Amino acid sequence: MVSLVLFLMKKALIFLLPIIVVALGIWYVRSDRFSSQDLPEISDLTKNRDTSTTQTQDKSSSEDVPAVTVIAKNLDTPWGIAFLPNGSMLVTERKGTVRFVDATGVLQPNPVITVTNVREIGEGGLLGIVLHPDFAVNNYIYLYYTYKSSGGSTLNRVVCMTYKDNKLSDEKSIVDAIPGDSNHNGGRIKFGPDRLLYIGTGDAEVPSRAQDTNSLAGKILRVTDEGRPANGNPFDFAQGKPLGDPRVFSYGHRNVQGLTWDQNGTFWATEHGRSGILSGLDEVNLIQSGRNYGWPEIQGDEVRSGMETPVRHSGATTTWAPSGAAYLGGSLFFGGLRGQALYEAVLSGNRVSEVKEHFKGQFGRLRDVVAGPDSMLYITTSNRDGRGKPTSDDDRIIRVNPDKL
Repeated sequence: MVSLVLFLMKKALIFLLPIIVVALGIWYVRSDRFSSQDLPEISDLTKNRDTSTTQTQDKSSSEDVPAVTVIAKNLDTPWGIAFLPNGSMLVTERKGTVRFVDATGVLQPNPVITVTNVREIGEGGLLGIVLHPDFAVNNYIYLYYTYKSSGGSTLNRVVCMTYKDNKLSDEKSIVDAIPGDSNHNGGRIKFGPDRLLYIGTGDAEVPSRAQDTNSLAGKILRVTDEGRPANGNPFDFAQGKPLGDPRVFSYGHRNVQGLTWDQNGTFWATEHGRSGILSGLDEVNLIQSGRNYGWPEIQGDEVRSGMETPVRHSGATTTWAPSGAAYLGGSLFFGGLRGQALYEAVLSGNRVSEVKEHFKGQFGRLRDVVAGPDSMLYITTSNRDGRGKPTSDDDRIIRVNPDKL
């Protein structure tokens, strides 16, 4: 009888053992030790990185992307980002170096290039960067930088270089002698939907230059990929003679640092307003060929015949100090330096219906804003530019999921 009982108990144990194992596994997975509440709000790709994955995300999987992710850190005043076709980045540092960040977020320790002609002075240095529209064929990359002329003047130029084997070489100047100074050097360069190169410049601390159509200061220029005046530019020729520099597209600008186009091809720019004690009146402008945007004759809501008022400005008591700009999902996003925020100008046709602030004071000064190939926003901090309060990790490149703003 005892033997029969033991035999039945053994059979029952063999039958129940797999059920017990499965039940314990389910309890383990559902336990609080894997609660999402224990994860940090800001993820950091520079820690415990899985190098088998890339940062590029399918748009449909945006729910799986954290609201904020630190992509790279310990940069020195990064100014511009250009995405390569494989999802990696080239990043300019104002001191004159171009850095490489691979598609997993690894910052290469050695620069791609150190541009020896760069003069880092005040707001000047190595600034904008952009790929040629046919980069996959010609490997051309364009840079905007400040330099010292043989006569001692501070100037800016746009150059074209060739990117090969993770190196930049064969520098060729395409637009030179743009007036410069310690401040107000502009510096943003972008190829537009028309495949022409647009260049934002500053007034180089001489406001009257912005109204002089023969000067390249305080302008948005439009040129071919070789630096020649684009056909149809407003000052190309009129009545048989030039009325201004044929590379000028718009004028009356103080300091343009953000250029972008919306889904309809409408051209937008961000621009610094007055500074000093009377700061504020920073601008979002809708840019059109040949238009005069008023600096220094009008500001804010002031009106004068033949001059354009901004679509939106910050007001007389608020300062954005706007920099890089990107269009994404119906909004114009731009970085705030003095404003220390990511600003979102919600567009309604050719109007700005609302301006939202994101991350106010959380990351410090924000310089560039780029829409990545994964439909995410990438922003750079600018806390080591002499005007910020850098942390031990600054400066950083940060990915922002716009669906979680």
